Amino acid sequence: MARAFALDFYSSKAWKETRSAYMRSVGGLCEICLQNGIYTPAVIVHHKIHLDPETIKDPEVALAFSNLCAVCVDCHAKEHQKNSRRYTILPNGSLKI
Repeated sequence: MARAFALDFYSSKAWKETRSAYMRSVGGLCEICLQNGIYTPAVIVHHKIHLDPETIKDPEVALAFSNLCAVCVDCHAKEHQKNSRRYTILPNGSLKI
């Protein structure tokens, strides 16, 4: 889910058109998986330089193809160093939600 400062950006015509054009330009596949010979549909267009309240105003960061990467959910989670699951299995075997 987008952070509050980015809500208007992600619903903008400029982002929607850029996202769609970028996804078409890479064939709709996860670029990271593809580097490993795995064909996985991309579902997210990730910003290599992350957006924050300042960088979101810079089209060279927010809208430039050179700053974008099409990724699957798992690769996006890895890019953000997050666990792609919504839970964690604790050492004692119980779940932490």
